[in-house]
Amino acid sequence: MDQKKYKSMKRIISILIENKPGALARVVGLFHQRGYNIETLNVGPVFDGSYSRMTVTTRGTESDVEQITKQINKIIDVIKVSDLTEGEHHEYEFILAKFKHTDKILKTLKALNGKIHEKNKEAMVMSAWGSSSEIELAIKTIGKTNLIELVRSGSLGLHEGIKVLKI
Repeated sequence: MDQKKYKSMKRIISILIENKPGALARVVGLFHQRGYNIETLNVGPVFDGSYSRMTVTTRGTESDVEQITKQINKIIDVIKVSDLTEGEHHEYEFILAKFKHTDKILKTLKALNGKIHEKNKEAMVMSAWGSSSEIELAIKTIGKTNLIELVRSGSLGLHEGIKVLKI
């Protein structure tokens, strides 16, 4: 068995980057060059819009992720990089799901702060949020036969306590 895959685990990397053309492409290109898959990617402006915060979910060993973060730090547009999974952190994911209505699905999504956006005879549209594992379980509960369409945000995260990712 491949040792790299055997010891790899989900890692959430948070990156504060200047909001400039090509900055995102440089970070994504680094993952590609090193042969690491990006499982989820979220990018959004922060502060006054001149910076963005990226949240990247990947899989790797501790040394793999340490190497990735060192390489990301060398990119000129990058301000700060942090592996959220090194310590205590908050991680959430959002979904927007369209599905054939059942009471079991409705109950599952309501337990994840679910909100109904549309309900008719053919389908129901709801949003919900929770940890990635809770979202995975909700999607399994909906099931392939009931699921019509699904959009996932991927992981979003913050360090717990006073540790922050800022300028």
